[in-house]
Amino acid sequence: MIPYMTSLHGKTALITGASKGIGKAVAIAYGAAGANVIATARTQVEIDDVVSTISANGGTALGVIADLEIESEISKLADAAVKNFGAVDILVNNAAIIHPRIPVTKLDIELWRRVLNVNLTSAFLITQKLLPRMIERKYGKIINISSIGGRKGGAGRSAYRVTKSGLISFTESLAAEVYESGINVNAICPGGTDTEGYRSAFNTKGKSENPKLMAPSEIADVAMFLASDASSSITGTAIDSFGGSNPLFS
Repeated sequence: MIPYMTSLHGKTALITGASKGIGKAVAIAYGAAGANVIATARTQVEIDDVVSTISANGGTALGVIADLEIESEISKLADAAVKNFGAVDILVNNAAIIHPRIPVTKLDIELWRRVLNVNLTSAFLITQKLLPRMIERKYGKIINISSIGGRKGGAGRSAYRVTKSGLISFTESLAAEVYESGINVNAICPGGTDTEGYRSAFNTKGKSENPKLMAPSEIADVAMFLASDASSSITGTAIDSFGGSNPLFS
């Protein structure tokens, strides 16, 4: 990549769901690019690993424990970001629950609510809390991690697909609201990616079993572009990053 696509020096980035998979890859990539990284996850052990990796590479990172199902925890997360770094320049709404195949007739309402709260409502809430400062400063990059599953419905994962489709619509709607304030809002729609969540939900051994699966670092590359000055003209867009799982190749 050319320099202005790989340098995030002087920027502060908050990544939700940063302890594993795509979120972890994005956090490490941003840290290596010079950003101050605020990484959030549910447990101390998970987040310490990310923070130590970024620090070992010469980056600056703050780990914040937060349960994104709880609004007060999201408020504490936003407050910690502002207290430690003054403002957030880049927000990556990545936290997600992907559930195994469950038909609607057997989908428990508590699981439905939990998936919606983590995958969609938390993105709305953290954006709402950080957005006023972005508008005031006339700068911001908001990146929502959607999915190939948000592009089209499919049997068995209705809660997950609803939230990922909702993130695309939220991206487009928010971009229309804030484009005059110098804020870019975009989404990434990954295809099959070799993460712990994917392996569990799809009962697969990952890339060793399915070579078409992408590595989390490949999605992080797209997130790097969207966080950089190279993407200043792009907003309200959902970028498909399907790799070998692109339906066109089937």
